[in-house]
Amino acid sequence: MQFTPEHEQIADTVRKFVANEINPFTAEWEKAGIFPARELFKKMGDLGLLGIKYPTEFGGMGLDFSYSMVMAEALGDCNVGGVPMAIGVQTDMCTPALARFGSDDLRKEFLAPAIAGDMVGCIGVSEVSGGSDVAALKTTARKDGGDYVINGSKMWITNGMQADWCCLLANTSDGPVHKNKSLIMVPMDAPGITRQKIEKIGMHSSDTAQLFFDNVRVPQRNLIGQEGAGFMFQMLQFQEERLYGAAGCLRSLDKLIDQTIEYTRQRQTFGQPILNNQVVHFRLAELRTEVEALRALTYRAVESYVSGKDVTKLASMAKLKAGRLSREVADSCLQYWGGMGFTADNPISQAYRDSRLISIGGGADEIMLGIICKLEGTLPERK
Repeated sequence: MQFTPEHEQIADTVRKFVANEINPFTAEWEKAGIFPARELFKKMGDLGLLGIKYPTEFGGMGLDFSYSMVMAEALGDCNVGGVPMAIGVQTDMCTPALARFGSDDLRKEFLAPAIAGDMVGCIGVSEVSGGSDVAALKTTARKDGGDYVINGSKMWITNGMQADWCCLLANTSDGPVHKNKSLIMVPMDAPGITRQKIEKIGMHSSDTAQLFFDNVRVPQRNLIGQEGAGFMFQMLQFQEERLYGAAGCLRSLDKLIDQTIEYTRQRQTFGQPILNNQVVHFRLAELRTEVEALRALTYRAVESYVSGKDVTKLASMAKLKAGRLSREVADSCLQYWGGMGFTADNPISQAYRDSRLISIGGGADEIMLGIICKLEGTLPERK
């Protein structure tokens, strides 16, 4: 991966933004269970950070995905996981299909204000009956006159309590499960929508909701692309989501290791620093090596993606490794902090709580393994 001065400039801008506009307030937002998305996103929009890879005619920078990856990695400076996750939903999870396949009218109505930070978006895929099995979703959008009438519910929706619109995946016909789904832009002030906040064990500063749709009407012109292509569009969106997620882990994992080295260098047991124990400094060296391996995999996947190659396998590998390594680093580092690592306001315990989601959200580890096995030709055929 060859980084340009523009890459470095974006990374520097994001790091400064995190230091000045996010980290001073994370403790307050964690306690409140929500952060002010509209206020924060507007500040990011003013800096051009919400549309790095999107067309200039809708307010974006018109750059390629490698610049989005640099932003995701720089957001790893955040003290918490919830805020960068919510930002990623806005930039790389609910907007890619809209930007690529949406009509100009839809992009003016929903994408442009999302890039500017004037609207908060969310993505509606997962349901209470299952998240990773996208083909099994039950929410329907039936035609009636010039509208779609939507019924069903969506679960674990990041930004769901504050979102102005939802990129919703719903069944628009009774055909085969991979060909009967469509992505539809749904204004969240439409009659018939209710929201219920979900309490979580981590990612507290990011609001998460269950959404209910009761005969919600939206114009059929809110369809993204063609009807029945929603499953394919969502699979494409997942690629950018998973690459963003992997990149977002890199700097935060290095930060955890750095903090643990510093703590174990200062903390003494039996007359010597904890870091002097071979089991400790060897383990930290091993973890650092694993992070660098993940960085190389992620950079390779992004480079291939930017050049137009199919990165389904590489993105799945990076997502799988990011989730598992995040759990491993947080758990190992917490052990070396001892009792301090078990206190609620400790950076290691914060990461321990937040990072557990990475192996679940955006496709569970088992889904990633299934994708990899399918592309390796080792997945048994269903009979």
